Amino acid sequence: MLTHFTAAAGVLGLLTIVPGPDMAVVTRRALVAGPGDALRTVGGIVAGLLLWGALTAAGLTAVLAASPAAHLALTFLGAGYLLLLGAQALWQHRRAAPTAPAETGQVAGSPWRTGLVSNVLNPKIAVFYTGLLPTLAPPQLPAARAMALLVLLHATLTLVWLGGYVFLLSKAGPVLHRPHVRRVLGRTTGVVLIGFGLAVAGTAR
Repeated sequence: MLTHFTAAAGVLGLLTIVPGPDMAVVTRRALVAGPGDALRTVGGIVAGLLLWGALTAAGLTAVLAASPAAHLALTFLGAGYLLLLGAQALWQHRRAAPTAPAETGQVAGSPWRTGLVSNVLNPKIAVFYTGLLPTLAPPQLPAARAMALLVLLHATLTLVWLGGYVFLLSKAGPVLHRPHVRRVLGRTTGVVLIGFGLAVAGTAR
């Protein structure tokens, strides 16, 4: 069982470190409102994973995956939310001189809610938890217990990875506070979020 669990941890680890919408959302929060806000966003993302785990245990993700209309609605909601966040990032850094650090704490929406919503509205998480995650479960354990362990492992890996990423961003604070750097990173993050939104919309069938 240990070998099986280690292999599952490796797969989950690789999936966690691949850059995606979650990292882009955390980057935006770190640039606009600082590391504290970014960490609260990470907390919302982790809460979203735990919620998906609970929905999977209840069988609701399988219903979602089997319903084309529900999956399509979730896909467009997720894409729209990412496009909105990307547009906000571009608007925030539209000026030649970005917002001063003293004013960066003023950003719309709760950081925890931003992380939660971006994760919950990610249709790829639903597909992953319905299709791939059960195949990683150690067969020696009851299905419910094995899935709970994998969800907790995934949430822990995400917390450590994104928390470490926020720590690195905080260490780069003096550099990130330079107007030109903040402007470039802010606009780049906006473009990345819009790109993810378009990519998610493109998966609609």
